[in-house]
Amino acid sequence: MPADIRKTVLNVETTLVEGGKKAPTPLRMIAAMAVIRNPWAGQGFTEDLSPAIRDCAPGLGALLTGMILDAAGGGDVVEAYGKSAVVGLNGEVEHASALIHTLHFGNHYRNAVGAKSYLSFCNTRGPANAPVMIPLMDKHDAGRRSHYLTIQTSIPDAPAADEILIALGASVGGRPHHRIGDRYQDLRELGHDVDNPAAV
Repeated sequence: MPADIRKTVLNVETTLVEGGKKAPTPLRMIAAMAVIRNPWAGQGFTEDLSPAIRDCAPGLGALLTGMILDAAGGGDVVEAYGKSAVVGLNGEVEHASALIHTLHFGNHYRNAVGAKSYLSFCNTRGPANAPVMIPLMDKHDAGRRSHYLTIQTSIPDAPAADEILIALGASVGGRPHHRIGDRYQDLRELGHDVDNPAAV
Protein backbone atom coordinates (compact mmCIF):
# COMPACT_ATOMS: atom_id res chain seq x y z
CA MET A 1 0.00 0.00 0.00
CA PRO A 2 1.20 3.60 -0.55
CA ALA A 3 3.04 5.48 2.18
CA ASP A 4 0.97 6.37 5.23
CA ILE A 5 1.81 10.10 5.44
CA ARG A 6 1.21 11.95 8.70
CA LYS A 7 2.43 15.37 7.60
CA THR A 8 4.49 17.27 5.06
CA VAL A 9 6.75 20.23 5.79
CA LEU A 10 8.30 22.75 3.41
CA ASN A 11 11.20 24.99 4.48
CA VAL A 12 12.60 27.81 2.34
CA GLU A 13 15.70 29.69 3.49
CA THR A 14 17.06 32.76 1.69
CA THR A 15 20.55 34.09 2.46
CA LEU A 16 20.96 37.78 1.64
CA VAL A 17 24.21 38.53 3.49
CA GLU A 18 27.15 36.18 4.10
CA GLY A 19 30.40 37.09 5.84
CA GLY A 20 29.11 40.61 6.39
CA LYS A 21 28.90 41.13 2.64
CA LYS A 22 25.73 41.36 0.56
CA ALA A 23 25.20 38.36 -1.70
CA PRO A 24 25.37 39.29 -5.41
CA THR A 25 22.48 36.87 -5.88
CA PRO A 26 20.56 35.63 -2.82
CA LEU A 27 20.95 31.91 -2.14
CA ARG A 28 17.67 30.06 -1.80
CA MET A 29 17.64 26.59 -0.21
CA ILE A 30 14.50 24.46 -0.11
CA ALA A 31 13.69 21.35 1.92
CA ALA A 32 10.56 19.30 1.21
CA MET A 33 9.82 16.65 3.83
CA ALA A 34 7.25 13.95 4.49
CA VAL A 35 6.74 12.08 7.77
CA ILE A 36 5.43 8.58 7.19
CA ARG A 37 4.68 5.50 9.25
CA ASN A 38 7.59 3.11 8.91
CA PRO A 39 6.13 0.40 6.63
CA TRP A 40 8.26 -2.24 8.39
CA ALA A 41 7.28 -1.17 11.93
CA GLY A 42 6.29 -4.05 14.18
CA GLN A 43 7.37 -6.75 11.73
CA GLY A 44 10.66 -7.68 13.33
CA PHE A 45 13.62 -8.27 11.03
CA THR A 46 12.29 -8.19 7.45
CA GLU A 47 14.43 -10.02 4.92
CA ASP A 48 12.87 -8.59 1.74
CA LEU A 49 12.26 -4.84 1.81
CA SER A 50 11.40 -4.56 -1.87
CA PRO A 51 7.57 -4.87 -1.72
CA ALA A 52 7.23 -1.85 0.58
CA ILE A 53 9.89 0.04 -1.39
CA ARG A 54 7.85 -0.36 -4.57
CA ASP A 55 4.64 0.57 -2.73
CA CYS A 56 5.95 3.70 -0.99
CA ALA A 57 8.94 5.15 -2.84
CA PRO A 58 7.33 6.23 -6.15
CA GLY A 59 4.56 8.24 -4.51
CA LEU A 60 6.97 9.88 -2.07
CA GLY A 61 9.35 10.79 -4.88
CA ALA A 62 6.54 12.36 -6.89
CA LEU A 63 5.09 14.23 -3.91
CA LEU A 64 8.36 15.74 -2.67
CA THR A 65 9.55 16.57 -6.17
CA GLY A 66 6.33 18.48 -6.77
CA MET A 67 6.82 20.42 -3.54
CA ILE A 68 10.37 21.38 -4.56
CA LEU A 69 9.36 22.46 -8.05
CA ASP A 70 6.48 24.58 -6.76
CA ALA A 71 8.72 26.34 -4.24
CA ALA A 72 11.63 26.82 -6.64
CA GLY A 73 9.53 27.92 -9.59
CA GLY A 74 10.42 24.98 -11.84
CA GLY A 75 13.04 22.31 -12.36
CA ASP A 76 15.22 24.45 -14.59
CA VAL A 77 16.05 26.89 -11.77
CA VAL A 78 17.19 24.16 -9.35
CA GLU A 79 21.00 24.16 -9.43
CA ALA A 80 21.94 21.74 -6.64
CA TYR A 81 20.05 18.84 -5.14
CA GLY A 82 20.14 16.09 -2.53
CA LYS A 83 18.09 13.71 -0.40
CA SER A 84 17.90 12.50 3.18
CA ALA A 85 15.99 10.18 5.51
CA VAL A 86 15.80 9.84 9.29
CA VAL A 87 14.27 6.67 10.70
CA GLY A 88 12.76 6.67 14.19
CA LEU A 89 14.42 4.82 17.05
CA ASN A 90 12.45 1.60 16.62
CA GLY A 91 13.56 1.26 13.00
CA GLU A 92 16.75 0.37 11.19
CA VAL A 93 18.96 2.74 9.22
CA GLU A 94 18.31 0.24 6.41
CA HIS A 95 14.65 1.31 6.48
CA ALA A 96 15.65 4.95 5.90
CA SER A 97 18.06 3.90 3.17
CA ALA A 98 15.50 1.68 1.47
CA LEU A 99 13.10 4.47 0.59
CA ILE A 100 15.63 6.96 -0.78
CA HIS A 101 18.27 4.71 -2.38
CA THR A 102 16.04 3.46 -5.14
CA LEU A 103 15.39 4.76 -8.63
CA HIS A 104 11.68 4.42 -7.86
CA PHE A 105 12.19 7.45 -5.56
CA GLY A 106 15.09 9.46 -6.96
CA ASN A 107 14.31 9.36 -10.66
CA HIS A 108 11.23 11.55 -10.18
CA TYR A 109 13.49 14.34 -8.94
CA ARG A 110 16.43 13.63 -11.24
CA ASN A 111 14.25 13.72 -14.35
CA ALA A 112 12.25 16.76 -13.25
CA VAL A 113 15.36 18.91 -12.85
CA GLY A 114 17.23 17.40 -15.82
CA ALA A 115 20.15 16.28 -13.65
CA LYS A 116 23.29 14.42 -14.72
CA SER A 117 25.04 13.89 -11.37
CA TYR A 118 23.97 11.48 -8.65
CA LEU A 119 21.80 12.63 -5.74
CA SER A 120 23.96 13.24 -2.69
CA PHE A 121 22.44 11.76 0.45
CA CYS A 122 22.30 11.25 4.20
CA ASN A 123 20.52 8.44 6.09
CA THR A 124 20.42 8.36 9.90
CA ARG A 125 18.39 7.19 12.89
CA GLY A 126 17.13 9.53 15.59
CA PRO A 127 14.33 10.73 17.84
CA ALA A 128 11.80 13.48 17.26
CA ASN A 129 13.52 16.77 16.43
CA ALA A 130 16.63 14.96 15.21
CA PRO A 131 18.72 16.99 12.76
CA VAL A 132 17.75 16.50 9.14
CA MET A 133 20.90 16.98 7.09
CA ILE A 134 20.47 17.24 3.32
CA PRO A 135 23.82 17.49 1.48
CA LEU A 136 23.59 19.19 -1.90
CA MET A 137 25.77 19.28 -4.97
CA ASP A 138 25.48 20.69 -8.48
CA LYS A 139 22.94 18.68 -10.45
CA HIS A 140 25.24 18.51 -13.48
CA ASP A 141 28.78 18.73 -12.10
CA ALA A 142 29.81 16.82 -8.96
CA GLY A 143 33.13 18.72 -8.82
CA ARG A 144 31.64 22.22 -8.68
CA ARG A 145 32.44 23.17 -5.08
CA SER A 146 30.41 26.39 -5.10
CA HIS A 147 27.34 24.18 -4.83
CA TYR A 148 28.55 21.95 -2.00
CA LEU A 149 25.89 22.97 0.51
CA THR A 150 24.02 21.36 3.39
CA ILE A 151 20.48 22.09 4.46
CA GLN A 152 20.06 21.57 8.20
CA THR A 153 16.59 21.54 9.68
CA SER A 154 14.34 19.47 11.96
CA ILE A 155 10.70 18.73 12.72
CA PRO A 156 9.88 19.01 16.45
CA ASP A 157 7.57 15.98 16.57
CA ALA A 158 9.20 13.75 13.98
CA PRO A 159 10.22 11.10 13.45
CA ALA A 160 8.30 9.20 16.11
CA ALA A 161 9.79 5.82 17.00
CA ASP A 162 7.72 4.04 14.33
CA GLU A 163 8.12 6.70 11.60
CA ILE A 164 10.51 7.72 8.85
CA LEU A 165 11.16 11.30 7.78
CA ILE A 166 11.92 11.50 4.05
CA ALA A 167 13.35 14.68 2.51
CA LEU A 168 14.49 16.23 -0.75
CA GLY A 169 16.59 19.37 -0.88
CA ALA A 170 17.40 21.98 -3.51
CA SER A 171 19.31 25.19 -3.93
CA VAL A 172 18.80 28.04 -6.34
CA GLY A 173 22.36 29.29 -6.59
CA GLY A 174 25.61 28.41 -4.86
CA ARG A 175 27.41 29.81 -1.82
CA PRO A 176 27.29 33.61 -2.17
CA HIS A 177 31.04 34.30 -2.03
CA HIS A 178 32.57 30.95 -2.98
CA ARG A 179 36.32 31.21 -3.41
CA ILE A 180 37.85 27.75 -2.96
CA GLY A 181 37.99 26.68 -6.61
CA ASP A 182 36.81 23.28 -7.72
CA ARG A 183 38.05 19.69 -7.75
CA TYR A 184 39.53 19.99 -11.22
CA GLN A 185 42.00 22.72 -10.26
CA ASP A 186 43.26 20.55 -7.39
CA LEU A 187 43.59 17.50 -9.64
CA ARG A 188 45.64 19.46 -12.16
CA GLU A 189 47.88 20.90 -9.43
CA LEU A 190 48.47 17.41 -8.03
CA GLY A 191 49.20 16.00 -11.46
CA HIS A 192 46.15 13.71 -11.52
CA ASP A 193 44.07 12.89 -14.56
CA VAL A 194 40.77 14.76 -14.32
CA ASP A 195 39.00 11.80 -15.93
CA ASN A 196 40.68 9.28 -13.59
CA PRO A 197 41.13 11.10 -10.26
CA ALA A 198 41.84 7.94 -8.26
CA ALA A 199 44.55 6.86 -10.75
CA VAL A 200 43.16 3.34 -11.11
